[in-house]
Amino acid sequence: MTPSCLAIRGLGVETTRRGAAVRLVDDVSLEVRAGETLALVGASGCGKSLTCAASLDATPPGVRRTAGSIAIDGVEQAPADIRGRLVATIMQNPRSAFNPVRTMRQHAMEGPAARGVPAAGRAQRIRVAMADAGLEDADRILALHPFEMSGGMLQRMMIALALASGAPFLFADEPTTDLDLIVQRDILDLLLRLTREQGLGVLLVTHDMGVVAALADRVAVMDAGRIVETGPVMDIFHRPAHPVTRSLRDAHLSLYRDRSAA
Repeated sequence: MTPSCLAIRGLGVETTRRGAAVRLVDDVSLEVRAGETLALVGASGCGKSLTCAASLDATPPGVRRTAGSIAIDGVEQAPADIRGRLVATIMQNPRSAFNPVRTMRQHAMEGPAARGVPAAGRAQRIRVAMADAGLEDADRILALHPFEMSGGMLQRMMIALALASGAPFLFADEPTTDLDLIVQRDILDLLLRLTREQGLGVLLVTHDMGVVAALADRVAVMDAGRIVETGPVMDIFHRPAHPVTRSLRDAHLSLYRDRSAA
């Protein structure tokens, strides 16, 4: 049976500065449901990306998870057991996510091999995932190195690798930040379609309220490492309760008012 809910409970993350512990993420709890997108929003540096990384025990050096758990359908899981298997990740800078001296075929075959997919089925699995991600002519693309591909193609390839994993949940960390506006639109449309068609549960990390409006079903607002408000996307835009939420909403709307005035 396909899992229906991923829950992060009581997540705490710390680092050490000048010999003292500093809390970076404080008692964060989130639920990601199959077939929907939960947007985790907030200003840069508030702890959004760190929340995703820490929940999968993938924190950078010097940063440690000090509290919290992750569960699938109510059953607590070891992060290492679900990372790349039940939870796939799309990172914000696709060019830094690929080894520049390896071809796309080498990248693509590594994941299925590590998960024990029979060799005979790996190529077809990758081709299906690439087609779902909008990448045609798989043989040509699989022969390319990262430096031979555009940022949009690399991001689609990263999405294809996530789909090939068969993971029912997807953490997308600022997936359109380094892309031009037209490619951003295409990637957002792709993520929306995949969420609906394949029933993926998506945790979308972003600071862009326009992306939230386009993709999210529910929103969790973060400030200084804590969740300050959660709710359906329409409530967040039309009836924000917390000052941070109102500030994010108003900053987004002001961009459109300024353009209209011009």
